[in-house]
Amino acid sequence: MADTADVIVIGAGVHGASLAFHLASRGVRVTVVERAGVAAGATGRSSGLVRVYYDLLAEARLGWEAQAWFREWDQRVGGECGFTVTGFLWIEPAAHLDRVKANSASHRAIGVDSTVVDADEIRRLAPGLAAEDDVAAYEPNSGYADPSMTAASFMAAAKARGARLMTGAEVTAIHQTGGRVTGIATTKGDVDAPVIVNAAGGWARRVGALAGMDLPLRIWRHDTGYIGVPATVPGPIPVVIDVANEMYFRPEGGDMVLVGLEDDNQIGRDDPDRDTADAAADFQDRAAERIIRRVPGMIDGAFRISHSGQDGLTPDQRAILGPVGSQGPDGFFLDCGHSGTGFKTAPVVGLGMSEWILDGAPQSADLTPFAFSRYAGGKLLRGEHGEETTWK
Repeated sequence: MADTADVIVIGAGVHGASLAFHLASRGVRVTVVERAGVAAGATGRSSGLVRVYYDLLAEARLGWEAQAWFREWDQRVGGECGFTVTGFLWIEPAAHLDRVKANSASHRAIGVDSTVVDADEIRRLAPGLAAEDDVAAYEPNSGYADPSMTAASFMAAAKARGARLMTGAEVTAIHQTGGRVTGIATTKGDVDAPVIVNAAGGWARRVGALAGMDLPLRIWRHDTGYIGVPATVPGPIPVVIDVANEMYFRPEGGDMVLVGLEDDNQIGRDDPDRDTADAAADFQDRAAERIIRRVPGMIDGAFRISHSGQDGLTPDQRAILGPVGSQGPDGFFLDCGHSGTGFKTAPVVGLGMSEWILDGAPQSADLTPFAFSRYAGGKLLRGEHGEETTWK
């Protein structure tokens, strides 16, 4: 006989764990099914940036609303998320000053502490950074958190509220009757439920296929590494997204920086099962050259480790959230396609998704711009001020 639940969540990354927490907090019998372990996929390789600056205001709103969860983690969730306030700089060439000003102004309008700073102010805020023909949006209250810790805390809190976690259970079928989902088959047995949520990250397209759907997702593979910071580099080092050099970096502990590059990502291969233990052969050389441009003192630093990670990438590099509607079976919901930038929004996306499932519409956060129906209508999400997509 199959186990039963009110809602099945496929995937125990930070989004699946967040949704399980919010559902269980409302007394829902939720079962989370995970082929490996908590945070074993994209979450475990996430860089953990917690910031608000996005070129799409709908996305900035989610980042802003979620930041309160990270600040008040102990009271709202319990456990640890590792949130560390460092300040955040979004650096662009001075030629893009107008769009940085426009974005920053729109963020201030929703309550974000965001200001536009010039090169002199960038160097004052972060003396180790080189800045000449640059401008930046600055968020003093942003920083980073620990993604694996965040997901584990969400899951522990969900289980304390009655959620069930099945690990080592790969989904092999999604059952349907009369155009509606009724449950799943897994390598550890069947589970019946009238609602199923695909939160499977890099495996979300495969899961969608089990429901008879061809989701517009490609595999995005991204390398990151940790470099030791020489004692001669003046601090502090904030979280930085460096558009001019197509990279981002943030501090890690007291003596390292994590660095990732935005160009030359592997996009399109349909194999999320590839090993992620190693970065591309040329990654360390490329990353070292980039970080030295912005932090010259890093010329004396040394790589400690580098690796890769994978996520599902959508055509507009924005998440897919909500029910599949007429394009798939009733009761099938999507919380996937986060395209490598979904960690910071997980607390509020999980809340909104729980409301969508239980109340018919999200109330606490507006998730509707990210609905799956936008693809059928050819209405891809684009930033309001002409920015390009992040990953190249």
